[in-house]
Amino acid sequence: MWWGSASFILDKQDEERNAAALASKPESLNLSPPPPSSSMADALQSPNPKISAYYQTRAAHHGVVTSDWLAQAQAAVGRNPDEQGPITAEVEAKPGSNSGKPFSVIEEFNSWRKQPDLAEAVAAIRALASVIRSSEATTMMELEIELKKASESLKSWDTTSISLTAGCDLFIRYVTRTSALEYEDFNSAKSRLIERAEKFGEISMKARRIIAVLSQDFIFDGCTILVHGFSRVVLEVLKTAAQSNKLFRVFCTEGRPDRTGLRLSNELAKLDVPVKLLIDSAAAYTMDEVDMVFVGADGVVESGGIINMMGTFQIALVAHSMNKPVYVAAESYKFARLYPLDQKDMAPALRPIDFGVPIPSKVEVEKSARDYTPPQYLTLLFTDLGVLTPSVVSDELIQLYL
Repeated sequence: MWWGSASFILDKQDEERNAAALASKPESLNLSPPPPSSSMADALQSPNPKISAYYQTRAAHHGVVTSDWLAQAQAAVGRNPDEQGPITAEVEAKPGSNSGKPFSVIEEFNSWRKQPDLAEAVAAIRALASVIRSSEATTMMELEIELKKASESLKSWDTTSISLTAGCDLFIRYVTRTSALEYEDFNSAKSRLIERAEKFGEISMKARRIIAVLSQDFIFDGCTILVHGFSRVVLEVLKTAAQSNKLFRVFCTEGRPDRTGLRLSNELAKLDVPVKLLIDSAAAYTMDEVDMVFVGADGVVESGGIINMMGTFQIALVAHSMNKPVYVAAESYKFARLYPLDQKDMAPALRPIDFGVPIPSKVEVEKSARDYTPPQYLTLLFTDLGVLTPSVVSDELIQLYL
């Protein structure tokens, strides 16, 4: 029921909290942040407003679709995460220290986002931490306003990215929700915020590894796992299982139209994991050979369902009808205050589709990039908060956003 949902409860608590704050706030207080520069406004625009920036990023990282199958496979391999240098070197770099340019949260975000192995939400969290470090605010009110404004700027950069919005919201709540800040001097309070921001960033970075460890008891020798598209956290789960000398094989769907499954199959082949590549429509055909399904998620919603790459719903339907467990691996910063009722009850995320042949102008093409899988078709969710059933996700959401 909607009045029992996490969003309804949290919104009601926010209204009561804001009303109490307004009642105790002096009327003369009127702090407003400086207006954004024109360069910032230009930077806030998505690379292509008609296409989800999130999926443009995925295409850049995992290979853009062309009519040449071999070229797609080579592009989909991408960089090996093991070949990347340590991230900690970039974390310690101070924003704006290399030039006299004013700090831009969008530029900072984009610099982090260029790392293929870094989730978009984590890039946003790192950028917001830099906002606190580089801030010239002299009061906590000014700093909080600046931080919230930067968060809104990041969320407006791509309104279709669920994890980006959820990551920004959770960061703001985690960093600023402490009554002790009201009784400290500004410098110590700012240091406290920076510490909390760095801690939240570290927690987010470690989430993938925690999930991989939690899921190992569910992967047994001789099992066959079906995965859909490319998910960094699912790859970490399978990589950990392979490094533990578990014997299993993986069926990878192609993941049309960007064919991200090609990249996952290549990464698994490097680990000497037996892998078979399937066309998306072969999921039902091979389901009787499968022991479990593992998928990632763009977002985990209040109902306990997930929003993920197009095709996840139909795979879950087939698996449920054949009594195969469907496991979801998702970090807690992807928990979003959304309650979709059906497939159309969420903001559209569009992506380009190349069929390899000309399509008549009178033919309509479905360009939606994701679908919604209801909780009744999911078995368990592996998160850095623990192993959850879909029914307890709403309770965890309330705890996260309090």
